[in-house]
Amino acid sequence: MLLPKALKKGDTIGIIAPASPPNMKRLGKAIPFFTNFGLRVKVGKNIAKVSGYLAGTDEERLADFHEMIADEEVKAIIIARGGYGTPRLASSLNYDLIASHPKVIWGYSDITYLHVAIQQKAGLVTFHGPMPASDLASPDIEERTLASFSQLLRPTSLQYSENLSSLEVLRVGEASGKLVGGNLTLLTSTLGTPFEVDTAGKILFIEDVNESPYRIDSMLNQLKLSGKLAQAAGVAIGSFTQIKANSTSSYTLDEIFHHYLSDLPLPVMSGFEIGHCSPNIGIPLGVPATMNTQTKTLSMMPGVIEN
Repeated sequence: MLLPKALKKGDTIGIIAPASPPNMKRLGKAIPFFTNFGLRVKVGKNIAKVSGYLAGTDEERLADFHEMIADEEVKAIIIARGGYGTPRLASSLNYDLIASHPKVIWGYSDITYLHVAIQQKAGLVTFHGPMPASDLASPDIEERTLASFSQLLRPTSLQYSENLSSLEVLRVGEASGKLVGGNLTLLTSTLGTPFEVDTAGKILFIEDVNESPYRIDSMLNQLKLSGKLAQAAGVAIGSFTQIKANSTSSYTLDEIFHHYLSDLPLPVMSGFEIGHCSPNIGIPLGVPATMNTQTKTLSMMPGVIEN
């Protein structure tokens, strides 16, 4: 895997919206977070445009992305928000350009499709983490959310343990492999496409928001039938928030996870505060990682190299 360079004081970050349009007032409130780090901020030319539920046309969003990748001054690309739209760009991205200009790419939710596609086609480590208009602009943002960005300033090995949140073991064991994944809905939507998520020998991370239990059931079933669960080395379950059953006869989320994951011949652990939650802890994707249910830890190698 390619590793982007760590950021240093005076570097420029680019903020773009490859999915839905951000609230520009919220985005403006988040920018001082980066300038206080000593970073400069460049905003995509088309970021304020709106085309239906998209932040401009596919061509405009794609242009912003490619411009930030090619811009030698820009050392990191921070996605303003998720929503919907990133998968529409996947087949038109210039992966050779991305591989020849490896830089930090940071976001989550709908950006999962971008993570998967870039890892598959360019081999670049990317970051699943809180976004400016979605998270950083919140007045009650958790310090642990903000602290996630420090991993971009120097090569840092991360260890998620019960010091951060309570973790539950669904299946015991220890496994090592590259960390892949993100939003469950987006991961499932890659199946059968040229960007199909590769879980073979990898630790699969999943999270989601605003989905009914039967929808989670359906998506896990699709991952099971496609072999993606059995092929994995381990499964780490992140935040599943605002999940509402449609009736009193619904299965609980714990029952669904137990049905699909507890009999797998690999370690499974839940409770990671990563995803649509607060705190929302950022992690590198594509790096070697180890999950150990005895110590209840998920250890990750650094996502950047020395500048």
